Amino acid sequence: MFTLTVRRHFMIAHSLPRESFGPAQGLHGATFVAEMTFRRAELNDDAIVLDIGVAGTILDEVLAGLNYKNLDEHPDFAGQLTTTEVLARFIAEAVAAKVRKSDDGGALAGVDVLLREHPDAWAGFSLDFER
Repeated sequence: MFTLTVRRHFMIAHSLPRESFGPAQGLHGATFVAEMTFRRAELNDDAIVLDIGVAGTILDEVLAGLNYKNLDEHPDFAGQLTTTEVLARFIAEAVAAKVRKSDDGGALAGVDVLLREHPDAWAGFSLDFER
């Protein structure tokens, strides 16, 4: 399996109103590094997984809807805890929807999102595409 990964960062505000989250129950900010990996079984005619510029633009477009936003007020997360895992799934699904519309996205096998919240802590989500 061939892979291509692009990385960006974004900042959000949110609260995690459950006792298990301790001080993170209250409104606080978080900065994430998002690593988006595109997977493909065989390279395309240009010997690449996906154009790096296209991959970066797609990730930028998805993250623009989250960057500097209070996720407690974001309609896509109504009734959900916006944990790192939930954000990773949201980003993977949003990127998948966009990449499937691109000319070269149909041959991708899937995408993986890794969200680094801290140098020593991260969470991710993998989404395999159906053929």
